[in-house]
Amino acid sequence: MTHEIYMRRCLELARHGLYHASPNPMVGCCIVCEGRIIGEGFHARCGEAHAEVNAIRSVHEADRGLLASSTLYVSLEPCAHFGRTPPCARLIVQTGIRRVVVGCTDPFSKVSGRGLAMLREAGVEVVTGVLEAECRALNRRFMTAQTAHRPYITLKWALSADGFLDRWRSDATEPAARLSTPWSQLRVHKLRALHHAIVVGHSTLRLDRPSLTVRCWPGADPRRVVLGRVGEDELPAGWLAYDDPEVMLASLYEMGLQSVLVEGGCHTLQSFIDLGLWDTAHVEISDVVLGSGVPAPRMPAGVRRRTEQAYGRTFCLYDND
Repeated sequence: MTHEIYMRRCLELARHGLYHASPNPMVGCCIVCEGRIIGEGFHARCGEAHAEVNAIRSVHEADRGLLASSTLYVSLEPCAHFGRTPPCARLIVQTGIRRVVVGCTDPFSKVSGRGLAMLREAGVEVVTGVLEAECRALNRRFMTAQTAHRPYITLKWALSADGFLDRWRSDATEPAARLSTPWSQLRVHKLRALHHAIVVGHSTLRLDRPSLTVRCWPGADPRRVVLGRVGEDELPAGWLAYDDPEVMLASLYEMGLQSVLVEGGCHTLQSFIDLGLWDTAHVEISDVVLGSGVPAPRMPAGVRRRTEQAYGRTFCLYDND
């Protein structure tokens, strides 16, 4: 139970890296001596110090002598390789900490158990698997990229009260049905900020010419991608175009993009669902009644679904376990 208390603190710290740690995982760390946290840190930004380094640095000079009798808690296995920073496992050993409690192992090929082995070989007591499911879920995008060798895929659409995505439209002069409110639009932009790339179909590009930015939420704009046959004169500057979802995902993975948000339209969304190439789906239920129009994608039977209230709307969340 004590291990879980401090691991939950590690998870709280790790979430501070939500928008800037990527493509590295979010990691939190705290150092505990006789029931008192004497140091803590998180990985704030890719290329900067890791959580363990920041936690050790944060220990006050008066408490440095306590490190040898302290326990270091960290949500993800300490690294054991030289990247942009030196190995954290080696730093822990050099610091004299004798016990390390780890939430989950790191599936990255250059770590993947090597950090734990380095600690144990140096005589450090290692405890693993504390709140393991929660630690893995926190970095589900990173974990999927490392284990499935493709980006983590989120589907997103807004649905009218009677089950349509939009009115039937044939040209760009007809505006799209407005199903989201200014408040629920914040959730869309938050989702965009959490993903490295955003995908729409060629019909959406032709009819809406969407900007696909995060102008309503802090964060970096994702790479913009269109799926389908698009002429060179139709493709906006900076966009990527692909004909096939699987080819697209392989290409984005090779580019180091770990997460993709698919915003539609219906044919594009359905293609990912039918191929089983999705991890989670966010569906906003609007109060607007359209009467007829573009039907919503069809989810497979038996998919786990939950609902939540946010921004004055109901959202259905699906998980492809």
